[in-house]
Amino acid sequence: MIVVGYTADRFGHVALQQAIAEAKLRQTGLLVINSTKGDALADPAFAQSGALHDVEDQLKTSGVAYELTQPVGVDAVEELLDAMDRADAELLVIGIRHRSPVGKLLLGSASQRLLLECPKPVLAVKPPL
Repeated sequence: MIVVGYTADRFGHVALQQAIAEAKLRQTGLLVINSTKGDALADPAFAQSGALHDVEDQLKTSGVAYELTQPVGVDAVEELLDAMDRADAELLVIGIRHRSPVGKLLLGSASQRLLLECPKPVLAVKPPL
């Protein structure tokens, strides 16, 4: 199974596209996780009904078996790492954005934590410039 951390932006879109391609290549299923801490009135990375419908349409037309989850009140990194602890999880796909070294130092980085802490391979993709 391929696990993908989906966000409702261009980084999540490219991660989802690559995860679908990897699932087809490896002839396996896909677990799409779009989570939010739920500590703000609005989370732009959390897919609302319209965007979620588009994601489900894309998954259905891909022909890949999939599960789509939207856990609320969780840490996204921990949720993805927990999914990667499953025996059938082969690869984690995440979208990344460019950040300056100072930005990484001051703000931390979910992507960096995933790359360093995930016990299995991680594929980090970015949208074209």
